[in-house]
Amino acid sequence: MKKVRTQITRGSGNVFLDLGFPPHEAAVMLLRCEIAEALRKWMTRKGLTQAQAAKRLGVVQPRISEVACNKVDKLSLDYLVGLCAKAGVSVALKLAA
Repeated sequence: MKKVRTQITRGSGNVFLDLGFPPHEAAVMLLRCEIAEALRKWMTRKGLTQAQAAKRLGVVQPRISEVACNKVDKLSLDYLVGLCAKAGVSVALKLAA
């Protein structure tokens, strides 16, 4: 039996970059995912259903479903940051030059 050699490549820390997205798109997608995760944690911490969260945030439930299902390609960074502001979830951006 022939031995199969497995090669492991260390990830970059951004799964979207590792999947081949251009750097600018990968950065935005990662930020969207991180913000959506913060909103999901907020919903869990508060014990909210999607409908309750939507009512508190002043949006329709299908938009919260997109957050809950991590369909972040349908949501802009601006929109997600706005939801965080309404939820009282602080968002900080750290830049490195």
